[in-house]
Amino acid sequence: MAHYDVLVIGGGTGNNVAAAAADAGLDTALVEKGPLGGTCLNRGCNPSKMLIQAANAAQEVREADRFFLDASLDDVDFSAIVSDMDETLSGLAEGMEADYREKDDLTLYQDEAVFVDERTILVDDEHVSGENVVVAAGSRPFIPPIDGLGNVDYLTSREALYLDDQPESLVIIGGGYIAVELGHFFETVGTGVTIIESGEMLLGRVDPEVRETFTEIARERHDVHTGYRATAIEPLGEGVRVFAESGDDDVIECSGEDVLVAAGRRPNTDSLDVASAGIETDNRGFVVTDERLETTAENVWAQGDIAGNAMFKHSGDYETRVVIDNVVHDTGREIDLSALPHAVFTEPQIAGVGATEAELKTADHPYVVGRQALPDTPMGRAKKLEEGFVKVLATPDGEILGCHMLGEEVSTMIHEVLVAMRAGSGHVSDITDTIHAHPTLNKAVESAFRDALDT
Repeated sequence: MAHYDVLVIGGGTGNNVAAAAADAGLDTALVEKGPLGGTCLNRGCNPSKMLIQAANAAQEVREADRFFLDASLDDVDFSAIVSDMDETLSGLAEGMEADYREKDDLTLYQDEAVFVDERTILVDDEHVSGENVVVAAGSRPFIPPIDGLGNVDYLTSREALYLDDQPESLVIIGGGYIAVELGHFFETVGTGVTIIESGEMLLGRVDPEVRETFTEIARERHDVHTGYRATAIEPLGEGVRVFAESGDDDVIECSGEDVLVAAGRRPNTDSLDVASAGIETDNRGFVVTDERLETTAENVWAQGDIAGNAMFKHSGDYETRVVIDNVVHDTGREIDLSALPHAVFTEPQIAGVGATEAELKTADHPYVVGRQALPDTPMGRAKKLEEGFVKVLATPDGEILGCHMLGEEVSTMIHEVLVAMRAGSGHVSDITDTIHAHPTLNKAVESAFRDALDT
C-alpha cells in the first residue's frame, strides 16, 4: 500500500493544496478522475462565463441603436463560440496536468477514489493512504425525481456548456443561478427559452427586491413559469414535452428541442463512501467540518462544495488557503466566511453580500435602507441604463448589514463593500468617507450608502 504525507482527493481547488504540500517537501498524492481544474475550470464558472461574454457582445450589437449607431448582428456562429471556449480551457487543464506530472514530491492518480478505511482509499486497484487527507471531491448536478426523465436525452450544465449544435428551443427546469445564467446565454444567441421554477420567483436566495426585479426582467425575455414543479417529461417528435404542476393543481405543458435540468447540485460524498473513513455528513449529505475545516475523522480535512460551507468557487479558494495553513503549515487557522459575496452573471448582473431584507425582518433586527438607482447617475445616463440599483441595509447607527445590487458591472462594484465589511470598520462611513472617482458607476455605491446614513 502506498502511503503519503498528504493525500488530496479532488483536483479542483484541491490541486492547490497538493501543489503547496509538494512544494513544502511533503510526499503528496493528488487523485482526480477527470481533467485537473475541477468543475469551475471544466464544467462550471469558467466555460459559462466565456459563453456569456459572447452573448453580452451580441447584446451590445443589438442595442447599438441606443447610441445612434447603425449596427446589425447577421449571424451567430454557435459552434465556433463553444469550440473557442473548449480549446482555451482544455489547454489550461492539459497544461496543469503536465506541470503536476513533472512536480517533485507529487504523484497524480487519474481515477475515481473510494474510501475503504480511515485515511485510506482504493484508486487504480491500489490502496493508498495518507497521514493527512484532504477531501475536495466537489459536487455534481442534482437530478430530481421526474417521471419519464430517464427516457429522454436531458442536459445538465455539463452537457449544455459543450453542445455542438444550438437548439432552437430549450426548457430549463430550475430557477437558480445556473439556470438563469445559461438561460441568458442561450436566449441572447437566439434560442427560445422556457424556465420552470417551483418557487414564486427566480433566484430564491437573493434579496427579495432583487429577485422580484430580476424575475420581471426575465419574464420579458423568456417564457417563465414560477410556482410550478416539473412532474413528468415525455419525448415529442425531435424534442421533449415537460408537464409542470402548481400548488393548486394547475398543470401546464412546455415543449422544446432540449431540456436542461438545473435544479441545484449535490455533494459527491456518496460516491466517495466517506462513512467508511469515519467522516460524518449532515442531513443533506455534506461533510461536517469544524472551524479549522477538519472533519470528524482525525487528520481528515474537507473543503469546497463537498463541505457545504458555501458552494462558490471564491469560497472554495478561500478554504484552500485555510487548509494549506492547517495541513501544510500546522497553524490552526480558523475559517471566517463573514462578508461572503455572491454574483450572478446574467444581464443585468446581480451581486450581494451580508443579510437580506427578508432575513432581517424574520429576525426582527432593526435596520435602515439606502438606495440609488443606476439610471439616475452620471455614468448610468451615459450608458443609457434603463434598470439597476444599489441597496444598502444597515443598523440605525451605521453598521453595514448587507448590500445588494442589480445592474451593469455590479459583480465588480460589490468589492468595495466587501473591503469595508472585512478590512474596514464595517461602518457605512467606510464607504461615504472614501473619495470615489467621478463619474464611475461606483458613485452609485457611495450615493446608496449616503442615503442609508441620512435615513
